[in-house]
Order: sequence, then structure tokens, then C-alpha cells
Amino acid sequence: MAAAGKWKLFEHAKLNIANSLIDLDTHSFYIALFLSTSNIALDVGTSLLGDLTNQVATNFGYTQATGGGTGKAVTLAVSEAAGVITVDETTNPVWNAAGGDIVARWAAIFDDTAAGDPLLCFCLLDATPANVTAADGNPLTITMAVGGILTLSGATAD
Repeated sequence: MAAAGKWKLFEHAKLNIANSLIDLDTHSFYIALFLSTSNIALDVGTSLLGDLTNQVATNFGYTQATGGGTGKAVTLAVSEAAGVITVDETTNPVWNAAGGDIVARWAAIFDDTAAGDPLLCFCLLDATPANVTAADGNPLTITMAVGGILTLSGATAD
């Protein structure tokens, strides 16, 4: 089991949300796993799933996310309380290791509805940081952040 660290919004995701390219209420989202050697960062130069390097390979119970409905689907829920918008994932994604170990360092969520699969957010799977391993025959479960994966609040007052 991996307790997801703080989710970080990709730099381009902010603009994509503001321009309605990413719709948190109605679009389909997927999560992908990445190795420690990935280029994953707040600003990877562009904003698409295909621009990230070293995704965990399809093997041992993990199916590589390539967009077009491949990978592990996640369901986002958007709520509001006292002027704060919270975006949460309603289930904890699970991959069952079979025939070998699943090893990952990072997880990233992307929008599968918009063209090119724009990236939304990412997190470390272990705060050390260290790789997370699901040994053969065991699940790799990402326990999502308790307070939601993202929060949005209003502008500051003058």
C-alpha cells in the first residue's frame, strides 16, 4: 500500500482548467505510475501524458496508460464548502501484482477526454522518497490524500 503524498498541480494544468480544456466535473481521468527515473516535475515543458518519461511498463498486473481509455480509471468528485473547492478521488486505485513485482515512485493523473491527454497532478508514492513495491501476488493500492487531491480557494482581499 502506498499513501500518496501531497498532490501537486502541473503548471500547465492551471491554465488548462482556466481555459476549460480540463473539466474536473465531466471529463474522464486516469492514473499512471512512473519510475524514479521519470522526468515528472511541476513543469515538464509541456502538458501532455506522452511528454512524461519512464512510465512503469505493461507487465505483472500493470497496464501502461497511453490515453484512449487505457490504464486505471479514477473518478473525481468536486465539492464546495465555505468558499473552498475540493477535488477528490472517490476510490483508491489498485493494481494486483501477478507474475512479478510492480515497482513505482510516482503517480500522475491525466484527463483522458481532452485531446492529447493533458496532465492534471502528480505525487510521490513514498515520502522518503523511495520506490514502492507490490510483490508478486500482492496489491499496490494508492491511498489518496484524506483532505482531497486538490483544493481551490478564492482570491485574497485588498
